Amino acid sequence: MNDKTNKELIIETLQIKSTTKQIVYDNAKNAFKIIKKILQDLVEEYNDNLNNEDERILLEYRDRGMFEAEIKVAGDLLIFNMHSNIFEFDPTHQIWQNSEAQENPISTYAGIISIYNFLADSFKYHRLEDLGYLIGRIFINKESTFFIEGRRELGFGYPAFGKNTPNYDTLREVIESSIMYALKFDLLVPPFEKVKITSVAQMKEKINKSKIQTGKRLGFQYTVNDSDEKD
Repeated sequence: MNDKTNKELIIETLQIKSTTKQIVYDNAKNAFKIIKKILQDLVEEYNDNLNNEDERILLEYRDRGMFEAEIKVAGDLLIFNMHSNIFEFDPTHQIWQNSEAQENPISTYAGIISIYNFLADSFKYHRLEDLGYLIGRIFINKESTFFIEGRRELGFGYPAFGKNTPNYDTLREVIESSIMYALKFDLLVPPFEKVKITSVAQMKEKINKSKIQTGKRLGFQYTVNDSDEKD
């Protein structure tokens, strides 16, 4: 039986859980600042090597505020988004198979930085029906270590908390792997049966705004367990 008063329980929660979440938030925010710096550096470095090429393939960087940044690479747009809240993992998540997580559950509170892949034209032409894909999520904890959930190309070598620090070198490897992964997949022509009939209103809308739903087929159905199932 718990003999603590509500006041004591509230103070204890603030001292332990809430303080931990603030530390995690600060760690995630610092990692996101590093990511922004890397994105800027990549644009400068890569464009120096592409200075004699078609300017349309040059990289572009945009800072979208405290929680979002993007890099355009040819026809692809990678958006990096940091969530402002801190999360605990679902009881069924594979992280609970880790002995360290079982022994110290509070160490699993995590900030999340998500990596999305869209077509650059989707935003340029305001095609709101177009699809984007979550290709990876970076989880950062109170010890400022991280692991990645996503495709094998992004997560290899970063399987669990406690082993990897989100510094310039490790995060640059993640970002360049993300760019390479996005560039590997091209648009596929939609099946004829799905586009053979359209209304006058739909056609006018498409003509006015180029709003034909478009999305790259990344060759997989995204799952937490990183299955190799093809679409």
